[in-house]
Amino acid sequence: MTDPRTAPYAALLLRVALGVLFLAHAGLKVIVFTPAGTASFFESLGLPGALAHVTILLETFGGLALIAGVYSRIVALLLIPVLLGAIATVHGAAGFFFSNAGGGWEYPAFWIVALLTSALLGDGAHALRPTPNLRNASH
Repeated sequence: MTDPRTAPYAALLLRVALGVLFLAHAGLKVIVFTPAGTASFFESLGLPGALAHVTILLETFGGLALIAGVYSRIVALLLIPVLLGAIATVHGAAGFFFSNAGGGWEYPAFWIVALLTSALLGDGAHALRPTPNLRNASH
């Protein structure tokens, strides 16, 4: 049974951890690889270079939204395609284990599960703008 006293803090912890991870990955693309280098990498995969910039923006603003708790349930779902793309274009061919050369799809898949869990669990404690309850919204 879920403990209603601690569940909001579990959601907060998960939401903030996911947000920090997305900011770290955006920072890696900006600071280490550079936006131009990231775009070149995307192009080497047969993807448009502009998609690298979109990915950086999604990771940055998505990470910030998760940390702040701004529509975090929706944001968590919107970030899943970023990880599905990483699996489809890079990590899938490397096998399951992330320790494989090229990093397998184990870590991005777990990250997807964590995002789905966050979306199902809810915004949690201290969310600045909780996701509206669309099911019970009056018209």
